[in-house]
Amino acid sequence: MVQLIFAAFAMGLLGSFHCVGMCGPLALSLPLSSDSNWAKFSGAFLYNAGRVVTYSVFGLVFGALGKSVALFGYQQWLSVILGILIIVFIILPKRIASFNNNNFLLSFFEKIRAALGQLFFRKNYSSLFSIGLLNGLLPCGLVYMAAAGAVATGDIGNSVLFMAFFGLGTLPVMWSVAFFGNYVSIGIRQKIRKAYPYMMMLMACLLILRGMGLGIPYVSPRADIEKKEIKSCCAKPD
Repeated sequence: MVQLIFAAFAMGLLGSFHCVGMCGPLALSLPLSSDSNWAKFSGAFLYNAGRVVTYSVFGLVFGALGKSVALFGYQQWLSVILGILIIVFIILPKRIASFNNNNFLLSFFEKIRAALGQLFFRKNYSSLFSIGLLNGLLPCGLVYMAAAGAVATGDIGNSVLFMAFFGLGTLPVMWSVAFFGNYVSIGIRQKIRKAYPYMMMLMACLLILRGMGLGIPYVSPRADIEKKEIKSCCAKPD
């Protein structure tokens, strides 16, 4: 459990520097109150809390999917497939972009952007929290990667924890951007963006290793051990 939380938080923390380039403009234009530092602090926090809540709901959905697959004994296959899909995402990003650009998804994301636009005209705490909720629904490669890790846990509770701590990992940097302004230079952002695919590749390799069941503790446990854990979790108490 500790390893799971640490991995999720580290992914969010490292990936949040990528978020500065992608979601930084939105965070910089938040309708934060300038009445006091506390109002600005709490407004920036509520925006990020909204994102964390959305990611946690994702964890609930993906955890249910992962548990269903695990019950049928296909969790390790799923882990390998998710790892391969992340590698495909890295190698063929334009293919993924074209998937995001289909009519249904375009319509969905346009509605979210329209709702965000309306919320930006309201300077109150509830609108800032709602902006965070909706922002978590926008397409993001980093969130896709975290979702893959959440599904691979094969457990609803672990999946929710994974996505929640992933969101908490992004909070320090994204809150700082909203509160202090654009303090990360373009040069640093470009360097971090170049390193981002390598981080995704590492995550993909870890998922594939986990699915191969090589008997490496915490990294690639044997299939028979995972099956025993699943049975013990699902067994009814006497």
